[in-house]
Amino acid sequence: MDDERHIVDFVVMGLEGRGMEVKGALDGPAALKDLEGFRPDVVVLDLMLPGLSGLEVCRRTRAKSDVPILILSARDEVEDRVDGLNLGADDYLVKPFAFEELAARVVALLRRGGAPPGRVLRHADLELDQATREVRRSGHLIDLTAREFALLRHFMEHPRQVLSKNQLLEAVWGYDYVGDSNVVEAYVSYLRRKLNTPDEPDLIQTVRGSGYRLG
Repeated sequence: MDDERHIVDFVVMGLEGRGMEVKGALDGPAALKDLEGFRPDVVVLDLMLPGLSGLEVCRRTRAKSDVPILILSARDEVEDRVDGLNLGADDYLVKPFAFEELAARVVALLRRGGAPPGRVLRHADLELDQATREVRRSGHLIDLTAREFALLRHFMEHPRQVLSKNQLLEAVWGYDYVGDSNVVEAYVSYLRRKLNTPDEPDLIQTVRGSGYRLG
């Protein structure tokens, strides 16, 4: 999504040439509307969108979804990068850019996203539906935030595997995350409170000195 039509066309044609289904938008409101209907696996977002800034589109998108977001911008100041990442972006690429680098970053974000949308993940009595973004345990619906959903999805994609805090930070918050690594501990605690029931065993286990495991 970009305010310059030739860049939009360039990115769309290039990614389509890599076998991807792509939709472009020229302003902020159109981008938000497309995000609702298109439900992409990755968002490429320019900061200088007319109608609604790219940062605001990023903020609103992140409030509803954990879809990976790659920001494109001519702004290369540290403050601009930090603003974008703090609002939930996963990567930041400064214009002008080489298409090969953009394509490589999109592919990396697709890999980080894990299983394709629509796939239902199951573990024990837990079920996570990526299409509807619903989580159930023993048939009971559990309300999760976008970040909690992303964290649980990563656990469910790696059942019984010990995942370190750094692995979880990179997978869920992104390798450029700027903040306290204790955020992982906090979100694991949030997940446990929502997932655990008096009659069921804890699903997320702490492996002392190593990290966490979905047991």
